[in-house]
Amino acid sequence: MLDLNDVQVFARVVEAGSFTAAARLLGMPKTTVSRRIAALERAVGVRLLQRTTRSLSLTDAGRLYYEQSSQALRLIEEANLRLAEARAEPSGTIRISAPVGFGAHFLTAMVFDFLAAHPKTRVELRLTDDRLNLVENGIDLAFRTGVLPDSTLIARRLGSTHRILCASPDYLERRGVPAMPADLARHDCVIAGPSAAGAAWVLEGPEGRETVAVSGRFAANEMQAVFAGAVAGYGIAQLPFGIAGAAVSDGRLRHVLPEHEMPGSSLHAVYPSGQHLSPLVRAFIELVAARVSASGGRIAGP
Repeated sequence: MLDLNDVQVFARVVEAGSFTAAARLLGMPKTTVSRRIAALERAVGVRLLQRTTRSLSLTDAGRLYYEQSSQALRLIEEANLRLAEARAEPSGTIRISAPVGFGAHFLTAMVFDFLAAHPKTRVELRLTDDRLNLVENGIDLAFRTGVLPDSTLIARRLGSTHRILCASPDYLERRGVPAMPADLARHDCVIAGPSAAGAAWVLEGPEGRETVAVSGRFAANEMQAVFAGAVAGYGIAQLPFGIAGAAVSDGRLRHVLPEHEMPGSSLHAVYPSGQHLSPLVRAFIELVAARVSASGGRIAGP
């Protein structure tokens, strides 16, 4: 009967180049190594190694056997490693970067749940709308929205962000309620961007996709400021559902054009390709992925 331990010894002998060197690597007597190789050759029914007093070489059968068995051994070792990681309790520090809106209104809650579930972990959360270099900044994991540029980063798509149109009851009483996307052009809109002079909003509804040129009196590059502008009555705003939902429920905002949606931006978890994905990082990604999936793949994005 074939013993996989004998196969492993054979692979180490081939890689070390001699019984003596293999015995040293394996921490066993040279005689034991020789005995295991002999047992393997009896089990497979062919000679695998040519031995002389001065040299050791593979037979043709031995070369073929090594090529295939070494691949199998690597797969077994990888499976053992993955199993050990899955069983190990996550511990250590994970450094995460995320956009401000997504981090403040969705990810922070995930971080607190993760810390509560894994007492041996620490999380350092860096919220910024800049796309930081992960390696240079020592970041283990980042969450990014929109189209990802070509890079060496490994990316996993988790879902898409979800925005709605909202305005304060006071504003709608003064200016009226838009009945169709084209009406937005005649309203003040709170712009998420650098300029209040204008922006192009894309909406999808019963008539398909429509693009409307909008403008207003207030613009901001941070979503909390856009939210504040809408609540203060300075116009209609595109807001992540996670930010606007509570304000719609308590009456500070009203949902405008509810039959229309803004196309969502994809959300990805990214990490450097040159590093082995640690159990800590993998566990956090899986937690976020599960929460996004539970929300139907649509989240309160930035």
